[in-house]
Amino acid sequence: MSSDSDVEELLLLYALSRSQKKRVRVHDINKKRNDLGEYHRLCRELASHEDRFFTYFRMSQVLFEELHDLLIPNISKCTTSWRTPISTRERLVICLRYLATGDSHQTIAFSFRVGRSTVGGIVKEVCKEIWNTLQPEYMPSPTEETWIQSEKGCRETWNFPNYVSSIDGKHVAIKCPKNSGLEYFCYKKFFL
Repeated sequence: MSSDSDVEELLLLYALSRSQKKRVRVHDINKKRNDLGEYHRLCRELASHEDRFFTYFRMSQVLFEELHDLLIPNISKCTTSWRTPISTRERLVICLRYLATGDSHQTIAFSFRVGRSTVGGIVKEVCKEIWNTLQPEYMPSPTEETWIQSEKGCRETWNFPNYVSSIDGKHVAIKCPKNSGLEYFCYKKFFL
């Protein structure tokens, strides 16, 4: 009897294994990344056209190279016997393209021929490393001395005591609320 139950168990396991959907490790479209992906085709051509490079990345080539050199140790991945990782330069390009355009992860994934979740992971990781690398130098935590200097500058420039800074606002056009008259009308000739 035990052999019959073993056979039934094996048949059940076989049936279950066949019913599971087979997952593709890398989609066929993404396998052509090195030949047809945006990084391997367009981005390399942009290097010879400074103005187009700036339009595409929203930064100069010199600044791109400086940023890349700063980030290399933090965003590089090890090559394994399973696969070759996405290069640090391509990882930075994917992140910058996402930040420059605001396109969805899916759109960026199709353009660069990588997975959607790969784009999400790259953007999250590279943004974190950009912050960790640049924040101490370009956006340090304010000290008492920086607050005092800021207040002094605002007092001398704008004659506002005890005032440390301001941020210029963005005007957003809205529909005029009912019975508001000109209350929300601004100097740009639309309602805020």
